[in-house]
Amino acid sequence: MKHAAIDRTLAALADPHRRQVIDLLRERPRRAGELAEAVEISFPAMSRHLKTLRECGLVDEDRDQFDSRVRIYRYQSKRMDELKDWLEETEKMWARQLLALRDHLEKDET
Repeated sequence: MKHAAIDRTLAALADPHRRQVIDLLRERPRRAGELAEAVEISFPAMSRHLKTLRECGLVDEDRDQFDSRVRIYRYQSKRMDELKDWLEETEKMWARQLLALRDHLEKDET
């Protein structure tokens, strides 16, 4: 995952409303209006949040098969998986750095 994509994903997840939307969509796909009601924000505000989540790849949208005016949103795990991979690599790097520091300090003590 490139750093720009990580930045967009982290920026999208920085908002508590968007994190709540992700939690809801992990359960099942939902309509925009249903999400706005569950998160207790206006429909226009939800529309802006969903646009941000779509642009960074955390959700996608489909049209309802019976009413093309209705959009159904689905969670997409790919970006989260990429973010988790990056975080794991970062954690490993810091663990190596801390071990090297510990080894260095222990050498100085002897």
